[in-house]
Amino acid sequence: MADNSVAGLQQRYGERWRWLAVATVMTGTMSTVLSATVVNVALYDIMLEFGVSQGQIHWLATGFIAAMTTTMLASSWLLDHFGIRKTLATAMALFTVISLLGGFAASPEQLIAARIGQGAMAGLMQPMAMYLVFRIFPRNQRGRAMGIYGMGVVLAPALGPVLGGFLVDELTWRYVMFAPVPVTAAGVFMVWRFLPSPENRPNPYPLDVPGLVLLGAAIGLSLDSLNRLQNVLGQGAFIASEAAAALLFLTLFVWRERTARHPLVNIALLRKPVFLYANLGAMAMGLALFGSTYLIPLFAQTALGSSATEAGLLMLPAGIVLGIVFPIAGNMADKHSSRKLVIFGILAFTLSATLFALSGFETPLGWLALWAAVGRVGIGFMLPALSMGALNPLAPAELGAGSSTISFTRQLGGAFGVNMVALAIEHGDHQNGMPTVEAFQFAWWMVAVFLALAIIPVWKMRT
Repeated sequence: MADNSVAGLQQRYGERWRWLAVATVMTGTMSTVLSATVVNVALYDIMLEFGVSQGQIHWLATGFIAAMTTTMLASSWLLDHFGIRKTLATAMALFTVISLLGGFAASPEQLIAARIGQGAMAGLMQPMAMYLVFRIFPRNQRGRAMGIYGMGVVLAPALGPVLGGFLVDELTWRYVMFAPVPVTAAGVFMVWRFLPSPENRPNPYPLDVPGLVLLGAAIGLSLDSLNRLQNVLGQGAFIASEAAAALLFLTLFVWRERTARHPLVNIALLRKPVFLYANLGAMAMGLALFGSTYLIPLFAQTALGSSATEAGLLMLPAGIVLGIVFPIAGNMADKHSSRKLVIFGILAFTLSATLFALSGFETPLGWLALWAAVGRVGIGFMLPALSMGALNPLAPAELGAGSSTISFTRQLGGAFGVNMVALAIEHGDHQNGMPTVEAFQFAWWMVAVFLALAIIPVWKMRT
């Protein structure tokens, strides 16, 4: 039987083992990012096939991110009890099956359920990369490793919309659901070959199921109440009661985490100012990343009349630019202030959102591609710097909880970002049941303002 301890893997593969391990977790993250982005260019065709509005179809994006956000915090418990090999392999295998089922969905409800299932498995996979990098790389190489890992991961959002556009135009939107399957199937094989077995495990402790349920209820109710704001007439009392229930569940969740012996979230980490401010920055980055990834293809197709392929190609230069920027920003994160890099990233993305808000029918697609590329420069500087700023001050025993927490806050920002963007579009101008350019411009201004405000907590992020 093969020795899959760290020493055994090093003996078998030499120093390149660390990079093979990074490539392995990269496949998991690539599949989740591919699934999160590739569906956006298919939204218009799904709306037409099932006869649903933008106000309903956005749940394909929001449901995915909300489920990912909720299950993400369970990854620390799974890592402690089963190790990264079993956890990641199982999540990838289930993700593969759920993607296949989603491709055969016969109703929007079945499709949304499949997207929620994909998101739940994606939430377990997402924190694995940061955990592994901070476990197997020395401190002075972590930024470089995160940069190279990120360079590979951005191939998914770069190629995902292009692939999705081709599949939608040449085949059908259903193949968009099938697209991640080859990646996750290969990932299961790589996990068993290149990832280490756990060397030390803590004493068994129970999963904080009450905390997970309370958190899921708070997120689900708050997102649903935001969604219902798209059509307030006759629902005012219900929306208010739903929002109050969400606040109650959130309060109970915080109380539970403060008093539980084995909490889902280590509240003590949030008492560290650097970690807290990095998480607030990660929340803003999630809003920017997922909000813009939702907005750009929908804007091109519904307001500008572009095809799915054109909408996908619009995102390609941005993905290439992000792939170039990521390793550079990762190396810089090893040597320079995380705070300065994040602020630069925020300013770049705010500029991108402002340029989109000023664009209209007369703006050529080439300029829109440039605006998207500017935004991805900002994302490229924010992501590794936020991870380094948040996790470097933590003790090794805190890395699992720390990586799942900052991944959680990033996805939480994304979940609310997509919902707020959808709400802004729905309340904007419409013609023939479709949002106009002005509706999208309003949404872009909202993204720009929210991200600019994130400079305030990031400015306090002193290491």
